[in-house]
This record gives sequence, C-alpha cells and structure tokens, in this order.
Amino acid sequence: MDEDSQETWGARAACRTADPEELFVEGTAQNRAKAICTGCPVRTECLAYALDHRIEHGIWGAMTERERRALLRRRPLVTSWRSLLEAARAEHERTTGAGQGHAWDATG
Repeated sequence: MDEDSQETWGARAACRTADPEELFVEGTAQNRAKAICTGCPVRTECLAYALDHRIEHGIWGAMTERERRALLRRRPLVTSWRSLLEAARAEHERTTGAGQGHAWDATG
C-alpha cells in the first residue's frame, strides 16, 4: 500500500480509538466530534482524503460535510486537495516555525 493510503495515516489518527458513531453525528454533536480532531497529527491527510474522495458523511479533518461541500464549491478547480493542503501546511510551518503537531486552518 502506498504512503498516501488511508490505512497508513489512519493508524496515527486521533480518532482511531473513538467510537465511529461519534464521528457521524448531526447538529451540535458535530462540535464535540470536531474537537477530537484538535491537535491530530494527520488532520491534513484526513481532510484531503475526504475532499479528494468526495466523502459526503461524517467529520473528516475537523470539517463537517456541509463545510466540505462549501469548500469544494469555493475551490472547484482544485484537482488534488492532498497536494494543495500539504503545500499550504508546509508554507505555514515555514513562515511560522510551527512543527508538524500544530494545527492550522486549511479552509482558505
């Protein structure tokens, strides 16, 4: 399996031990689910996976399905969210000196 596979980064995800039912919720429960993503070391990979695969349900990379749909509408020409988000993260880390464990806003 290649390095980009969900199985590779999924093993390091903060939610790997959470009950899946906690990540596929609606309404205000989504804020609790999104909190699981805070500080997750693979938040970028998770969000990119959901965007690149047009996953419609659940919390992925600290974004709800509604937030992901809005992002896809705002950026219709993006062909690889993984490439875009990794480049944005690298630039953020370069300019702020932040390490890999720090969260950043990928919704640009």
